[in-house]
Amino acid sequence: SLVVLFGATAGAYGAKLGSDERELILLVWQVVDLHSKKVGTLHKSLVKADNLDLSDQCREVSGLTPEGLGKAEPLDRVLQQFSQLVSSDLKVLGRSSYTLCSDGQLLIRQVLHPETSKKNFLLSDCFYSFYDLRKEFHTCYPSSAAVKDQTIKTMAEYLGLGTDEAEEDFGVWQVKTMVAIIFSMLSEGCNHVFTEPETVKYKYETGPCSKSETVDSETVIRARGLPWQSSDQDIARFFKGLNIAKGGVALCLNSQGRRNGEALVRFVNSEQRDLALERHKHHMGSRYIEVYKATGEEFLKIAGGTSNEVAQFLSKENQVIIRMRGLPFTATQEDVLGFLGPECPVTGGKEGLLFVKYPDGRPTGDAFVLFSCEEYAQNALKKHKEILGKRYIELFRSTAAEVQQVVLNRYMSTPLIPTLPTPIIPVIPPPYTIATGSIRDCVRLRGLPYTAGIDDILEFMGDATGDIKPHGVHMVLNQQGRPSGDAFIQMKSADKAFMVAQKCHKKMMKDRYVEVFQCSGEEMNFVLMGGTLNRSGLSPPPCKLPCLSPPAYAAFQTAAVIPAEAAALYQPQALLPTTRTPQASAAAPPTVTYYPAQAAQLYMNYTAYYPSPPVSPTTVGYIAAPPGAVAAAASATHTPILPQPGALVRMQGLPYNTGMKEILSFFQGYQYAPDDYNGLIQLSDQARSVLQAPKEWVCL
Repeated sequence: SLVVLFGATAGAYGAKLGSDERELILLVWQVVDLHSKKVGTLHKSLVKADNLDLSDQCREVSGLTPEGLGKAEPLDRVLQQFSQLVSSDLKVLGRSSYTLCSDGQLLIRQVLHPETSKKNFLLSDCFYSFYDLRKEFHTCYPSSAAVKDQTIKTMAEYLGLGTDEAEEDFGVWQVKTMVAIIFSMLSEGCNHVFTEPETVKYKYETGPCSKSETVDSETVIRARGLPWQSSDQDIARFFKGLNIAKGGVALCLNSQGRRNGEALVRFVNSEQRDLALERHKHHMGSRYIEVYKATGEEFLKIAGGTSNEVAQFLSKENQVIIRMRGLPFTATQEDVLGFLGPECPVTGGKEGLLFVKYPDGRPTGDAFVLFSCEEYAQNALKKHKEILGKRYIELFRSTAAEVQQVVLNRYMSTPLIPTLPTPIIPVIPPPYTIATGSIRDCVRLRGLPYTAGIDDILEFMGDATGDIKPHGVHMVLNQQGRPSGDAFIQMKSADKAFMVAQKCHKKMMKDRYVEVFQCSGEEMNFVLMGGTLNRSGLSPPPCKLPCLSPPAYAAFQTAAVIPAEAAALYQPQALLPTTRTPQASAAAPPTVTYYPAQAAQLYMNYTAYYPSPPVSPTTVGYIAAPPGAVAAAASATHTPILPQPGALVRMQGLPYNTGMKEILSFFQGYQYAPDDYNGLIQLSDQARSVLQAPKEWVCL
């Protein structure tokens, strides 16, 4: 038997059903006995939605009103009634089993499954298998229109069924016409047999992915804007109703091995991928998720792996994976098992643990743990931030793709996937250094369209563009590397900046008005380096080291030459290739820091623009100065860049609240005289007052 099912939501209708996240408001169904060609009672049930605000299209097509829906039952009660009434009709027809049959896949995959998942109640098993009438019709009548172009009306017209839509209530006509189409397909001329129903996966299956696999680019999407704590199961729940391939969720990590709010998801076929794209800007909790097309190559870079150790660890299927972070470097397998305790036994004991190590074998403080069931994993997550040794341990849900990504790729020199480039600044020849001081010769543009570029800003400023200093337009990016809507412009004088602010304030750019304020170079630098500029004044960037307090930022005006030994630690090879020639660089004055010169303007990230520590090597794209320029700088200052090879040390694993005094105390007895260091980095007066003669250690 078939149960012919039709539904409608409070929003879009037809090909866009479910794309706007609107709730179900109508279900109509009828049982059809395929053998006796008899039908049961036709049932129509209104559904009370949480939001009764109906779209204009819904009101026009369905004729329903919020008042009528307000008296209906909620979805969970309607689905209970559906099961009871279908069972009753089957008994009357002498049948016991049935399969749903709907007009296309949207009602089942894009409406019912996502909505019930968000409302936290389970659908009965009958909603995990159904026949798509459009596909069955095209199989029976190959000369008919393509499946994606079929509708109930076009199928009826193809068969010459004389049904008048205006004579019946909305939903009733659709079900009656679908039943008539099914009977035509069962007639002697066709003898169509319903044999291969569509299926919806009950749950997402985890599993490893090999780099040698072939991944069709038409099956992969990129989801962006995910909460950082999202797991693969959370993402699978967001795409509930669609079939994700086994091991098809790959969480993307940043260069520090932390999740960056993006994931690549691989579906079983292109049809499922296309349905996933319709969930663009659907919500996960209070956040909307952006969904875009991606490629198979991108998926393999994230999820693919070939390590035997990882393959063996992930060979146990249907395991819950937990990631542990912050482990003491001396922690052993016994220590971890003891920390987890008997209430959350690890699958296979020691075999269920995988420690993450650097290429040289040193531990990173991360580990992955396998649990055989959700209960054990939940017990483990309750130990989040409990103490092991002298350190608190963080525990998170993880995925097979994340295991491969962290273990195989995290500590390689090349990035996992092409991402937004590390914030970079062009080489700025004197006298056009970044402005400092209190002269108000700059303007700030606030409220720019996010699509605005340099050309748009120049057009916006009109005749005043002739008064902009060379390299004087600075676009500001937010922490995700996207346009923040702000920009700073350096003018040739304070009078020019005043005139621009008066002329362009609240002038329209595209469809938005832009606010223009006069400001100083010092205020501009505060914002470019992570601070905020508002009506209450300046708020400094998020930096705790005394030597980098706001007065010390004047170091930008005469930035230091980064020695080759130090710069080598900062080279992200895939993003910042060293293309500068020695001849071009040797002529540069030694007081200008070397940066890649590919860009024509200044790109800033609020949290990553500092010319010296405390940034991580993975967040600042310094590049080595050519040897000729370093030699020129050394001869100009008559001070050696480094006393001897290897004199630069790098410290890792510092507590986040470490200050200069703690570092100096740590190195007590190994300090240089001030004269040995001043040629390398110019210190401000405030920094010297903190250091009091000893050098400022370069701790990278």
